[in-house]
Amino acid sequence: MAEHPVIEIQDLHKCYGELEVLKGVDIKAKRGDVVSLIGSSGSGKSTLLRCVNLLENSQQGEVLFEGEAVHWKGSGLSRHPANRAQMIRIRTNLSMVFQQFNLWAHMTILQNVMEAPVTVLGRNKAEAEAAARRYLDKVGIGDKCDVYPAQLSGGQQQRAAIARALAMEPKALLFDEPTSALDPELEQEVIRVIKALAAEGRTMLIVTHDMNLAHDVSDHVVFLHQGLIEEEGTPEAVFDTPQSNRLQQFLSAGKAA
Repeated sequence: MAEHPVIEIQDLHKCYGELEVLKGVDIKAKRGDVVSLIGSSGSGKSTLLRCVNLLENSQQGEVLFEGEAVHWKGSGLSRHPANRAQMIRIRTNLSMVFQQFNLWAHMTILQNVMEAPVTVLGRNKAEAEAAARRYLDKVGIGDKCDVYPAQLSGGQQQRAAIARALAMEPKALLFDEPTSALDPELEQEVIRVIKALAAEGRTMLIVTHDMNLAHDVSDHVVFLHQGLIEEEGTPEAVFDTPQSNRLQQFLSAGKAA
């Protein structure tokens, strides 16, 4: 029997009052796939990622995790997940890395990475600490365990946030513009880590403004425009032979910037 995609989105719609941000989007990420979402600001990329992780409630369509559909209650703007235990389980398996790091300022880097495995997964502290140190080593900041976020550069903070996401041992990683708050030099530190994770065969959904990153790490690239998929395909197809005028304009503007 064929394996279910880790993440599957079917006909997803999302509104904020009268504003329809997503107008019927379908996306699949199979195990080991890296899917990048590109598009101009306001195209719905980050909203889509937040709907996948159930941080936002969609108004129509399905969100499936390993073939299991989210159970919904209500309809339209009042629709929300019906089963809190299911929501937490799915969210726990889809670790999200945000643009602004979201580290706890009053905790050391080691404590930041340990916190969720202990409080959410119920791991014992010794086991969680050993894993946290391993993941901090993996992202190249194992020597920063005992410092606080404010003492790190932006690139180091984002790598700590990636270690924190990995410590949950999720089925997939969701990246929301992971490099956009960083200057170019620090950006490269984070890109190296993301490329290494892609090379390991991790399932990832990446919202990014960095076309080189999307080209280099993706199995599939989705170009969103005004809440719909304008074009999608392999990195080679999307970046080298774009079909739609809108995608051609978007890529040309990026090259000119």
